[in-house]
Amino acid sequence: MSDAAAEPEGPADPPGRPPGTDGGADGREPAAPAPLGVPRTPTGHAAVDDRLRRLADADHLATEGHVEVYEDVHRGLREALAALDTRPGPPSPAPRPTTTPRPGPAGPAPGPPYAQGS
Repeated sequence: MSDAAAEPEGPADPPGRPPGTDGGADGREPAAPAPLGVPRTPTGHAAVDDRLRRLADADHLATEGHVEVYEDVHRGLREALAALDTRPGPPSPAPRPTTTPRPGPAGPAPGPPYAQGS
């Protein structure tokens, strides 16, 4: 009698990954780094666009090197965002007094130099 379920001869490649990219004990090495082809649309903001271009550096690194690039990009984007808060904007309107002005110590302000209705 034969076994209905035969054992595989070697380790199977994980689903969703190309064959030979598991780096398993059978001697196969992971595939070389390759660009993901993710489009990067310029924003028009120089600091942000520089950080987006920096993401392309991860395309040529092994997975272990991605963290450094992502952290650098994240730090740069945070700095660009913080810089927006420190830029001078349009001048604020002058504060308006919240109380009615009171006469000074010398009494009320003098009236007009002429009297009406006399």
